[in-house]
Amino acid sequence: MSERLLSVGLDVGTTSTQLVVSRLTVENRASSFAVPDMDITDRSVLYKSPVFFTPLLDESHVDGAAIRAIVEAEYRNAGIRREDVDTGAIIITGETSRKENARSVLNALSDFAGDFVVATAGPDLESVLAAKGAGAVELSRTAGKPVLHMDIGGGTSNLAFIEDGQIVRTGCLNVGGRLLKFDQNQKITYVSGVLSGIFHRKPGEIATQQELCELAETLTLALEMAAGLRNPTDLMEKLLTEETGQKWNPPDGKVVLSFSGGVADCIAQDIPWNQFGDLGPILGQTIRESRLCQGEYALGSETIRATVIGAGSYSTQLSGSTVYSQNVRFPMKNLPVTRSPTAFHEGSVVLSVPGIPSPTYSQVRQIAQELAQNDPPELYICLEADMAKALGQALAMRLSPAARILCIDRVRVGEDSYLDIGEPVGGAFPVVVKTLVLERRST
Repeated sequence: MSERLLSVGLDVGTTSTQLVVSRLTVENRASSFAVPDMDITDRSVLYKSPVFFTPLLDESHVDGAAIRAIVEAEYRNAGIRREDVDTGAIIITGETSRKENARSVLNALSDFAGDFVVATAGPDLESVLAAKGAGAVELSRTAGKPVLHMDIGGGTSNLAFIEDGQIVRTGCLNVGGRLLKFDQNQKITYVSGVLSGIFHRKPGEIATQQELCELAETLTLALEMAAGLRNPTDLMEKLLTEETGQKWNPPDGKVVLSFSGGVADCIAQDIPWNQFGDLGPILGQTIRESRLCQGEYALGSETIRATVIGAGSYSTQLSGSTVYSQNVRFPMKNLPVTRSPTAFHEGSVVLSVPGIPSPTYSQVRQIAQELAQNDPPELYICLEADMAKALGQALAMRLSPAARILCIDRVRVGEDSYLDIGEPVGGAFPVVVKTLVLERRST
C-alpha cells in the first residue's frame, strides 16, 4: 500500500525565483514477512510557476515582501494551502544567499510555507539538488559513465561529480551570468565583489562588448580547470566559494559534462549578447565554443528549473523503518547536528554517529549506558547503521518515562547541518538535511 506526500520547492536565486509542487509516492519495498523498507518510488511534478526575476530592494537587500507575495499567489494558482504541504525545501541560492537580509527573508518564507517546508541554503546541497533535478544522476546511472554536472546560474556554478548514479563530491565556483550587470547603454550598474582583481571596470563606467567577452573567457577558463580540461591555477582557487570549506578536486579521465541553470539555456541558443543586461548570453556562447563542449556533453532535462525541481522532488529522504520515538511531537524543525557527545548534552541537538552494523546486544547496551549518563530529558540520535530501534529501546529502559527519545537510522549527516523530521510514513520518517551558511560572506 502506498502513501503520498505533497512537496513544495522554492528557489530564490541570483536571477530568478521559482516554485514547483510535487507529489511523492512512498511504498514499502519489502515482502509481507520482512521488516518494512519504505522508499520514495515516484516523484511527479504537479505545478511549475512562471520564472520570476528575483525582486531586490537594492543590491544588498532581497525584497522579502515581494517574494512572499509571489509565493502566496503561486499557492493559489497551484490550488494548494500551506496546511496541505508535507515536505519540501525553500532555498536561497547563489549571490542572493549573501544579501544582508537573506536570513530574515528565508525565515519569513519558512513560516509561511507550512509545517514542514524547510528553509535551507548552501552550495553543497544546491549542487546535489541541481544534479538530481537536471537528470544528471540518472544520466550517469543509465549511461554507465562518470558525469560532471555544472549548474551555472546568475551568481555561482554548482558542481557535482557523479559515478554509477551516486554523487561522490560537490563544489562551487563564483561563476555566473549576473556577476556583472549593465543598462541599455552598456553602462555598468553592478559588479560582484568576487570579480575583484579579475575585472577592472566599475559601476558607472562603460563596458565594451570585447571587455565582456574577455571576462566570459576568464570565467570559462575556471570552469575548464574545474572539469579537468586545463591545469588548475590560482584563478580557480580564487573563484572557489568559501562556503564550501573544501578544495575542489577536478575529475581524472574522461567524463560526460552536463549543464543546467539559466546560462545553460544560452549555450544552446543564439541569444543577443545584451538581451538581459548581464553576462549570461556571452558566457553561455563562450562555454559552447570552449573545451567544455568539445567532448561528450548534454544539457539537463531541466535547465533553469533544475534546482527548484530538485528542491521540490529530491530534498526529502526517508529514514530506516526500524526506528524508535518516545514523547516526541512532529514535525521537528531546525535541529542542529553535532558529532560531539559533550555538545550533545547542551540542548535540543541531534547526535550524529556512524553506529555499528549488526551490533550485539552487549554493544547496544554499552552505547545506551554511555548516552544515558546524567539522565538527560531528551536524546535525539541519527545513525548511519541500521540499529535505531534496538538503541532506542535500550535508552528507554534507562531513562525517565517522561524523557523525549528519538532514534533514526540510515541517514548520513555531518556537522554544520540541521535536520527537519516529519510525521512517520509507514514506519519511516521523512527527513531533510539542511546546510545553513548565510552568515558567511564572499570577498
